[in-house]
Amino acid sequence: MNEIIFFIQVFGIFVFAIGALKLGKSSLTAWVTIQALIANLFVLKQITLFGFNVTASDAFAIGSLLGLNFLQEHYGEKEAKQTSWICFFYMLFFVFVSQLHLLYQPNIFDTAQSSFEHILSPAPRLLFASMSIFFIVQQIDIRIFTSLKKSFPNLGFTGRITIALIITQFLDTILFGFVGLYGIVASVIDITIVSLAIKFIVIFCITPLLKLAKA
Repeated sequence: MNEIIFFIQVFGIFVFAIGALKLGKSSLTAWVTIQALIANLFVLKQITLFGFNVTASDAFAIGSLLGLNFLQEHYGEKEAKQTSWICFFYMLFFVFVSQLHLLYQPNIFDTAQSSFEHILSPAPRLLFASMSIFFIVQQIDIRIFTSLKKSFPNLGFTGRITIALIITQFLDTILFGFVGLYGIVASVIDITIVSLAIKFIVIFCITPLLKLAKA
C-alpha cells in the first residue's frame, strides 16, 4: 500500500504544482513555502517503502524546488530569489509560533497537548537545520538553473530542471540527513541513501510530465 500511496502523492504534488503555476506568481510563492513547511513536519514520520526505512516527506522537498524553478522559468531569477527569502521568513515564523503554542498550559478538557509536544518539540532543530540548508540549496538551485539556461541555450526546460533537481537534492539529502535527523531516526545513513534514491525516483517520475507545464 505504501508504494501505491507514494505514487499517488507524487502525482498529486505535480498536479497541484501545475495548478499553482496556472494561478500565477503569488500562488507559486505560496506553493514553495507551504511545500517546505510540509516537508519539515512530515519528515518525522518513518515508513517502509520498497523494503527500506525512509521518511514520508521526500517528495515535498522536490515539490518546493519544482515551484521555485517554475518561478524562475516564467518570472525570472529575481522573483525566484525573493521567493526563497519569503520561504525562509515564514519558516522562521513557524518555529516561533510553534514553540509559543507548546507553552500554553492545557486545561482539563484538552486531549491534544501530548500530540503537539511529540510533533512540535523537534521542530526548532529540524526547522533551523532545514532553514539554513534549504535556503542554501535554493540559492544553489537558482544559480544552477540560471547557469544552465545561459550556457546551454538549446537545453530545454525539462533538461534544466532535471539536472538542477538532481544536484540540489543530492546536497539537500546529505546535509539534512546528518544535521537535522541525527539522533531522531533509527539510521541516518540508511535514511540518507534511501531518501536520495526515492528522490531520484520522484524526479524521474515528474520530469516526463514537465512538458505540460510549458503548455
